[in-house]
This record gives sequence, C-alpha cells and structure tokens, in this order.
Amino acid sequence: MAEKKLWGGRFHEGTAASVEAYTESVSYDSALYRQDIAGSQAHARMLARQGVLTPAEADQLTAGLDAVRAEIESGVFQWKRELEDVHMNIESRLTELVGDVGKKLHTGRSRNDQVALDFRLFVADRAAAWRNLAIRTAAVFVDKAEEHREIILPGCTHLQPAQPVSLAQHLLAYAWMLKRDVDRLKDCERRARISPLGAAALAGTTYPLDPASVAAELGMNGVFDNSMDAVSDRDFALEALFCSSVIMMHLSRFCEEIILWANPAYGFVRLPDAYATGSSIMPQKKNPDVAELMRGKTGRVYGDLVTLLTIMKGLPLAYNRDLQEDKEPFLDADRTVSLSLELMAGMLAALRFDADRMARALSAGFLNATELADYLVSRGIPFREAHHITGRAVALAEERNLPLEALPPEDLHALCERIEPDVFDVLDYRAAVARRNAPGGTGPISLDRQFKNIRAWIAEETGA
Repeated sequence: MAEKKLWGGRFHEGTAASVEAYTESVSYDSALYRQDIAGSQAHARMLARQGVLTPAEADQLTAGLDAVRAEIESGVFQWKRELEDVHMNIESRLTELVGDVGKKLHTGRSRNDQVALDFRLFVADRAAAWRNLAIRTAAVFVDKAEEHREIILPGCTHLQPAQPVSLAQHLLAYAWMLKRDVDRLKDCERRARISPLGAAALAGTTYPLDPASVAAELGMNGVFDNSMDAVSDRDFALEALFCSSVIMMHLSRFCEEIILWANPAYGFVRLPDAYATGSSIMPQKKNPDVAELMRGKTGRVYGDLVTLLTIMKGLPLAYNRDLQEDKEPFLDADRTVSLSLELMAGMLAALRFDADRMARALSAGFLNATELADYLVSRGIPFREAHHITGRAVALAEERNLPLEALPPEDLHALCERIEPDVFDVLDYRAAVARRNAPGGTGPISLDRQFKNIRAWIAEETGA
C-alpha cells in the first residue's frame, strides 16, 4: 500500500498501488505546470493583499514556486505518481523547499477550482498558438495563390468538371476558411479566459478573497458568476476541440485534393520529396503519405471532441472525477492540430503545380458550356431555353468527341440561328475566367480585391 496522501487525514490506510496507477493523472497533466505555477503565484499574492497571508509568506511561496518551475524546466524535477497530479506534485515539492508555509498555499481554494483555472489557461494558450499557426498557413496559401494567379484549371462540383477557375481562386478559398478558423479561435480564447479561482470546491469560500485581481494578474477577461458552474463545466475545452476539428476538416479537404491531383490521371501537382514516401516493392511509387495521414488524423481529432462530449453528457453538478479525463483528448488534439498546421504550411510551400496538365484538362468536360448559355441569354433567349440549346450543343460535341469550342460554327448556328462566329471569343477559357469579376468571383478584378482584403487581415493579425 502507498503512503498517505495530502488529503488523507480521515483515512486509516494508504491507496492500493493498482488504484494509484488507475487514478493518477500526472503522467499527462504535468503539461499544465506553467499554468499551475502562475495561478498559484497569483493566488498567493492575492492572499497577502487580503491579509490571509503575510507579505513575507507570499514572497516565500512565489520564490519557492519559481524554484520548482526551474527544476521542472531543467529536467531535475521528480514527478511522483503517488502524488496523483500536477498540483500535488508541485505543492509537495514547494513545501520541501520552503517549509510549512508551503502548506498555506492552498488556503481558500480547492483542487476543483485550481484545475479548472489551470485547464482554462492551458486551453486559451494553446488556442492562441493554433491561431498563430493558422495565420501562417493562410499566408502560405495566399502567397501560393499570388504566384499562380495566371493558371487556369477545371473547377468542379460533385467532383465533375464544372467551370474554369483561376488556381489562385481555388487556393484563396482555403485561406478564407483558415481566416474563419482564426476568428472562431479568438472567440473561444476569450471565453476560456474566465477565472474560476475562488469558487473553491463548489460553494465558494468564507475567506475574503479577491478573484478579480487574480484574473487581472493572469491576463484573464473576468471571473466566474456561479461557483458550481465554474468548477464543473468544460464547455471552453469542448469549444476548442470543435475549433480544432473544423481546422482539421479544412486541412483534410485540401489533403484530399493533393492526393487526387498527385495521381498521374490528374497530374496537377508534383509532390515534394520531403513530404512523400516510396513503396517497399514498387520502385515507381511516390505516395502522398503526409496528406493521407493528415486526412486520417482528422478523424482522430473528431474522436477527441466526441470523447469529451460523452464524458460531460451525464455529469451532475458539481465536480466529478470523470473530469480528470478531459485533458488527454485535448492534449492529443493539440499535438495533432499543431503539427498538422505546421506540416501543411511546409508541404504547400514546397508543392509544385503543373500548369500544362491543368490547361489540357480544361478541354475535357465542356467547362465552357455555361458561357454558351450566357451568350445565348445575351442574345435575348430566355435562360431555360438557352440551357436547353446548350445541352444539345454539348450532346453534339460529345457525339463527335470534340470540345465545345471545336464544333464548326455552321453546326452551332444550325442549333440556334442567333449563334454567330463571335461565340468563340466567349468560349475561350481565359475569357470565361476574366469575365467573372463580381464580388468573390474568379476574375482578375475580384482576385485583386481578395488579395487586398486577405493580406490586410494577415497584416493586422501579425502586426506586419
């Protein structure tokens, strides 16, 4: 049996070793040590301001916590499983360093509000880190789009050729997705930075605490309104996991396109060697493993979100030990999202696009059919009738195994007497792209607006 715990005053026996192994969390919540120490130092200084501790005691505690942090960061700190979690490990070592005054640190708080504070700070800090990585990745999409704005490729719906678009338009779509991801993370971080310290176990405390001053010192946006809510909800972590899931979904969508485009049947991209692997048996293979793994890891992050949703769904107020299980899914998602954003930025920067293959693909799939329909509308034909005439033109071209623009002008005129030779100017793919300058469109004027707006946002976010 293990030694008695810091909370073990009413217990006659130690905890079974198997129970210790089952219930410990220090193997993963030690990742929160910076937040735990910062929260404890702010708590100690507040206790001194409120007259609960003397200034000298608060100074001893904060200096001792500095020493503990230095030990952790130098690698000499001994994490002990029998002390259960990051909080008890740090408090125990603090008491070894500063003596009995270390036992006063926990005055006016519970591990319930302590862990809620630590986790809120950690989630907010990681959301800020994801935000910076997402901005950097968006900037790579913008740079790549600027570099390739003259390239035209088939735009698809239903994964079928639809209309010609600029490659810049295609890549900028992902930059705008990432911008929204950043906006969501900002909102998430704002709500996470609410301090629960002072809620104690669930009912508040009789000590004359000043939670607002602790929140201000820790750079938080406010304090709890209800002590039971403060210690028992993890919606801030759920929100962050939702944000991480959406980020991964956006990355996974582009990964899917890389995987398709790298197939020689498309040949739109050339995989960089640094972000591909080979086959152990087929010498010719160059596999998009990074993109495939990122696509697969998206499901893993979804699972992290569902894990925490499932943990929370049946918990009565207030704190329950089930909440110990909130950190591993978040830590897993954090590792996955952070690495995925970093790798996507690197992979995209190194990706090479094949403009010739994209251009050749334009002639398959009748991507200029909408142009013919619009041409007919401009000649006074109602759109539904124009749509029908264009369909007949496509059927004729398909029957002859020709692209639409290769049909003889007399055959097009036979379909509709209002079709004149100038139709071939309209059927040109670059002309089709150039005409689409309505807000958000793929035309050059619209692209100029998009580049201006997205670069202004990146500059604002980065202070550049």
